[in-house]
Formats: sequence, structure tokens, C-alpha cells
Amino acid sequence: MSNAAIPVPETAASTSQPSGAISITSISRLISRVFRSYAFRATLQAIFTIWLVLTSTFFLIRLLPSSPLDVYVEDLMRTRDYTREQAMAKASLMFSTDLSLPVGEQYLKYLDNVIHLNLGNSIKSSGTSVVQIIAAYLPWTLFSVGLALLISFVVGLGLGMLMAYWRNSLFDMVMTTIASFLSSVPSYIIAIQVVFFFGIQTKILSVAAARGAYSPGITPGFTPEFLLDIIFHAALPSLTYLLATFGHWTLSMKNSTLGVLGEEYVQAAHARGLGRGRIILAYVGRNASLPLFTQLALSVGFVVGGSIIIEKYFLYPGIGLKLFTAIHDRDYPIMQGIFIVITVTIIISNLLTDFLYGRLDPRIRVAKG
Repeated sequence: MSNAAIPVPETAASTSQPSGAISITSISRLISRVFRSYAFRATLQAIFTIWLVLTSTFFLIRLLPSSPLDVYVEDLMRTRDYTREQAMAKASLMFSTDLSLPVGEQYLKYLDNVIHLNLGNSIKSSGTSVVQIIAAYLPWTLFSVGLALLISFVVGLGLGMLMAYWRNSLFDMVMTTIASFLSSVPSYIIAIQVVFFFGIQTKILSVAAARGAYSPGITPGFTPEFLLDIIFHAALPSLTYLLATFGHWTLSMKNSTLGVLGEEYVQAAHARGLGRGRIILAYVGRNASLPLFTQLALSVGFVVGGSIIIEKYFLYPGIGLKLFTAIHDRDYPIMQGIFIVITVTIIISNLLTDFLYGRLDPRIRVAKG
């Protein structure tokens, strides 16, 4: 019998890698996958843009000639006989920063305050925080503009598709003329015409009674009476927004539909004998509306900053009217806070638009992936 040593099989412990090595490899792969992710890079870019805007806002206020901080301090010293130290302390409270600190420390304190939603106090409404003021005015703008934007978008998509199907017809020529006219007229001109027609010529709505967010004596709440009242007060601003944006959605949908109608997959659907309704909804409508959905998401971001003229004209208490009064009163903390809200809203809307388009169009998602 041979005395050769019988090979001993390796144990599981000898063949397996250390658990620490496995976890480190898995973590490194996960980190690599995250950094290659388009969603992560887009979110990181959005955060960087917000930081850049906040930084620019901070230094712009301090580097401009006749800085708002200096103007406010000098005004307190001139009109209220404050000492410079007292005026600086008052300005520090209003602008939510300590002016006695070096600029670098002021900047870090400013970023910390913004992260914690501390944007300072209003100069004209002493003791009222900017966040409280924005929270009181912003919902009315979102309601009036959002309602009009949604209606104009849905109606524009439907009419634009019909104009493309019935191109060169009387309906197409009339609607194209109306849409082109509305898209070329400034919104404040449309506001004047709305007041003249509905308030003076036909007297369908009382312009004076429609001012404000709701009528005096109405108790706010989720009641039919209150809901009908706020719709009445938002009717004229919303109608102006609707008319100002209707032409853009209609013409954009018409052009997009015309482009899709010439695609090979639409011709193939007709050749296969599919129903007209299915072709319109599943093949033409879905693909033609993709670019407009991204424009809609971008429009939501610009809603906050684009309402100043119309809200001033109708005295509707939205964020646009508050920005106008803050500029007139030189209430710099409110101006700064509203500018920050507008910027952050637009950046987030751009980010959501990118993600939305990727979800609606798988080809874009694959290309970005």
C-alpha cells in the first residue's frame, strides 16, 4: 500500500475571501455606479447651481454701490437718530446676519440660515419673517396661474392636434390666426382687453369686487362658498394667463403633430388597419406631446416670477404683487427671499423636467443610462 499523502480538501474558510474584502468591493462598485448615474449627476448639478445663485445673491447685495445694507443703516441713523452700532444691530436682525462678523463668517451664517429657512425679517413689516410672508402670498399665485396653465395646456393639446389633422381647412386657418395673435401680444395688453371686455363692455365680472384673494366676511375653509369665491377672485388673472399661453401650446402641438404624422410607424399603423382613435391616442398624441410636457414642467418654474405685472394690474395678492411692493418699498429681505424662491423653483423644475422626459420617452432614458 502506498504511503503517499492523501490531499486534504481545502476548507470553506481557506477558499473564501475575507468578508471585509467583499464588503469593500461591493461598496466601491456601488459608489462607482452611483457616480455614473445620470440622476446623481443631474441632482448634483442642480445643487451646485442653487449654491452658486445663493452665493451670488449674498455678495451682490454687499458689493453693489449703495448697498442695501448700507442704505438701511444710513436711513436708520438719519431718520431715527440711531447710533451706528444700534443701526448695525437692527440691520443684522432684518437681514438675518451679524454685520460685525467678517464677510466669510457672515457668508457661512447666511448659508446656514437659508438651509434652516431663515431668510430674515421684513423691513416694512417689522417682526414678520420673510418665510411667513412668502408662505402667505405664494399659494395664491400657484392657484391662479396653475389653474390657467393646466386649462390652456389641455385645450391647446387638443386643438393643436385637430389643427394638424385638418390642416389647410377653414378651422385650421382660423385657429392658427387666433393662436398666432395671442402668442404675439404681451400679457399686460391682454389684461387690459380682459378688463375692458368683461368688466366694462359686457359687465360680466366686476373688476372692483374681484380684487383681492377672497371677499370680506368669507370664512376660509374647504366649503363650496369659499371655493366659489376664490375662483371668482382668480377668474380675471387666470383668464389672462390662459389667453397669454394658449397660443403657444396650440401652435407647438400642431407643429409637433405634423412632424409625427410623417413618421414611418404611423404609416405602418394605418397599413395594419388599426382604428383611427387608437392611432391618434397611442401613436400620434403620445409622441407629439412629449416635448410639450417638458415645456409644461419648465413653465411651472417660471410661473412664480412671471406674475408680477398681471397681479399688480388686478391687485391679486400673489407673490408677484408682493415682489412689486417690496421693490417699491425697498424691502430688501423680502426681495432677496422671493428671488431665492424663484431661482430654486426654476432649477428644481428643470431637474424634474429632465427626469420626466426620461420616464416618458424610454429612448432618452436608455441614452442617458
